[in-house]
Amino acid sequence: MNYKNLIFDLDGTLWDSRASIINIWNDVLTKHQLIEKKLKAEDMNQYMGLLTDDIVREIAPGISDQEVNTLLSEISEQENKVLRTQGGILYEGVKATLSALSEKHRLFIVSNCQDGYIEAFLDFYGFNHLFTDSESHGRTRRIKSENIHLIMERNQMKREDTIYIGDTQTDYHSAKANDLAFIFCTYGFGKLSNTDYRPAVSQFSEIKFHL
Repeated sequence: MNYKNLIFDLDGTLWDSRASIINIWNDVLTKHQLIEKKLKAEDMNQYMGLLTDDIVREIAPGISDQEVNTLLSEISEQENKVLRTQGGILYEGVKATLSALSEKHRLFIVSNCQDGYIEAFLDFYGFNHLFTDSESHGRTRRIKSENIHLIMERNQMKREDTIYIGDTQTDYHSAKANDLAFIFCTYGFGKLSNTDYRPAVSQFSEIKFHL
């Protein structure tokens, strides 16, 4: 193993933003009369990693495409502002580990989040200098596997030199769609159908042992 390029998922891999954004979701959904009971932070677990459009449709089934776009526009704008000033919960060991990894590897982020979300994360923690590039569903409107392919092409990354690191089944499938090695973060929001999958890490700092 000698991976030069490390591509990370964001939610459930690098941080937990639920506590910072849950009030925004509740306020917007209540304003549009789409929920009767407010969501709790843990209610978002099942949606983390999904496309934002799909999250809205799961929470409020049957709404129109126009309503989805309106909701996401309101939610995304507020989320990006709040996260730039409040951040989220950075998982233990992320700051030190990313700093150490950046000395020998190129670091990237590919996430299913809205445009501006990754940027808010990087700005709040001052991580911009650690990462070479990033891509999101909100910017390209493409699924994660295609965004991984895009970022690999853009940065001339070879398959054998690259690994994807995430916490959901979607992350795993997206890595495999690009014929990439994958590290599963068991501390995140998701589970894999292959419960015995390796390599897997229970703490972010363990990633360095699989590179």
